[in-house]
Amino acid sequence: MTSEPAAAPSTAYVWIWLPGRSDPVVAGRLDAAGGRHAFTYGRSYLDRPDAVALYTPELPLIRGRQLPGPGLTVPGCLADAAPDSWGRRVILARHLGRLDRDSETADLSDLTSMLESSSDRIGALDFQASAREYVPRPGATASLTELMEAAERMQAGEVLPPDLAEALLRGTSIGGARPKATISEQGRSWIAKFSTTTDTYPVVKAEGVAMDLARRIGLTVPATQVTQVAGRDVLLVERFDRPAPGTRRQLISALTMLGLGEMTARYATYPDLADLVRKDFTDPGRTLRELFTRIVVNVAIGNTDDHARNHAAFWDGRQLTLTPAYDLCPQVRNTDETAQAMAIGREGQRSSRFATCVDASEVYLLTRQEAGEVVEHVETTITEQWADACDAARLTQADRAQLWGRQFLNPSVSYD
Repeated sequence: MTSEPAAAPSTAYVWIWLPGRSDPVVAGRLDAAGGRHAFTYGRSYLDRPDAVALYTPELPLIRGRQLPGPGLTVPGCLADAAPDSWGRRVILARHLGRLDRDSETADLSDLTSMLESSSDRIGALDFQASAREYVPRPGATASLTELMEAAERMQAGEVLPPDLAEALLRGTSIGGARPKATISEQGRSWIAKFSTTTDTYPVVKAEGVAMDLARRIGLTVPATQVTQVAGRDVLLVERFDRPAPGTRRQLISALTMLGLGEMTARYATYPDLADLVRKDFTDPGRTLRELFTRIVVNVAIGNTDDHARNHAAFWDGRQLTLTPAYDLCPQVRNTDETAQAMAIGREGQRSSRFATCVDASEVYLLTRQEAGEVVEHVETTITEQWADACDAARLTQADRAQLWGRQFLNPSVSYD
């Protein structure tokens, strides 16, 4: 039922912002090849003295076609820059005029979604139809009120006016399934996450208070702000892949680092990621402690959506550096006991308990005592600063009662 052009595109050119540069250069070509996509570096790019591999373990700086790894249809470092569920839905709605219950994002080819999504995408890559001329796809400008209205109308299956449809494209290159948009204010770039009429709990404010508490605990977290637009909650998260106006930083997801794709994501584990940190990351000791603390925080706040796409690192062409924490989203709990998306211990232990974290301490180069101190610090900080963080995130007393003891510090996290 797709309304794509008769022939989906077969080629896209990959452009990159090199470290510290404000203008992109073409790096190579991505070709559809029998259900998979082969990447080839351009000769001019390989000849550049400042050329960097898009991600050396996957696409080293060599001549010739390079196919994605087993189980992948697109090299992971390129898939990291492509639209996710929300972005593909916006693009599909643009093709069909509206969405209905039979609309399937699988109707869009990978190259179509890459070439039609916003150029203001995560990381330092973009996809273009030309190897010679870079033409950004910014999408129309709109206020947060208009963007929220457009997102609601699209999800309700309504036909959007052309200006609102174009405005929504600005958020199509940001991952995740929930409605969002990208905005710029006074030289700073932000991701705006919208609440929806179908939310069964204060999703946006819950993420806002979780990010604030993570910052108070001492994790590296981007600036956030919970605000209201037309009486609805919006969470603003400052982008950490835009270090200065015009520049971009390349990001690699943990899913790509582990050589996995969407169909094999269930095999991702924290110990495998920890092993990569020791081998390929800058400052591995500090990074492992940060990673361990993030796991403890996820357990404490009830974020069981801590899958491998929700962890990432900056890539400078030589080494990886852990990005600030993001998508710390408390999830709905139907039972007390639950499990994290990725195993915490080497034997597959994933139960959402502090004891599970402490038992796996050696994976993260910590003693049991050091791990216990991290747990105590996280628990104490959340307990003592809960009220202040809730005030900053605009949680009502009813919101707080709904979240405390369920998502945040559910009694089960302290079971032995």
